[in-house]
Amino acid sequence: MSTDARINNAPGFVLHTYPFKETSVVAEVFTREHGRVALIARGARRPASVLRGLMQPFTPLLLSWFGKSDLKTLHAAEWQGGLVAPQGRGLMCGFYLNELLLRVLARGDAHETLYDRYVETLDRLAAGDADFERILRRFEKHLLADIGYGATFDREAGGGAPIDADTRYVYQPERGALRAQGQPGCPVSGRTLLDLAADRFDAPATLAEAKTLMRTLINHTLGDKPLYTRQLLRELTGLTP
Repeated sequence: MSTDARINNAPGFVLHTYPFKETSVVAEVFTREHGRVALIARGARRPASVLRGLMQPFTPLLLSWFGKSDLKTLHAAEWQGGLVAPQGRGLMCGFYLNELLLRVLARGDAHETLYDRYVETLDRLAAGDADFERILRRFEKHLLADIGYGATFDREAGGGAPIDADTRYVYQPERGALRAQGQPGCPVSGRTLLDLAADRFDAPATLAEAKTLMRTLINHTLGDKPLYTRQLLRELTGLTP
């Protein structure tokens, strides 16, 4: 992240807030140029505070802050407009994305392409006929690539032979795709791996296997602590990211 003590008008979104002292909150925000940043929004819990209504997820903001420590002080926030917030099931999917970003992104690392994809994904989630499963799988795949996981879907692990669409594989997070010959890993077809490499999520079989594989890779990245919103989505809607 920039070492400047003051940042002005950085585009960003609130991922999560929690109380700080009597009247303030700490807002974990995702910004385009500065990545994930923790900001103290002083007085944001007061009923008359302008910040109270702005420190909400899925609200496009221009954020200004100062400070050199990990916990910055919010100086100003302005509604940027131009995006309709998701509703219903799309809203729950949005909270899942926010928790995922909060868990996997280190503070201060810029991810401009991922930020643009996040905005695009929120816009798709807000569409009335949104295909939530495809939207989530595509975002998960690109998130893993952006944070440096570097999953390879079109080549076998080890020798690098091209994936065969008609062959069964297992995918090991630490290695990649291996031919399914009694080895441990996440079962997946060659066709699904090739579809993932090409960013295709049209076939129902690909979508089903991609969900299991993305969950395996994300769980490996996150470690033992489960995602709260994943469980909530399962309980409330039957949708299981």
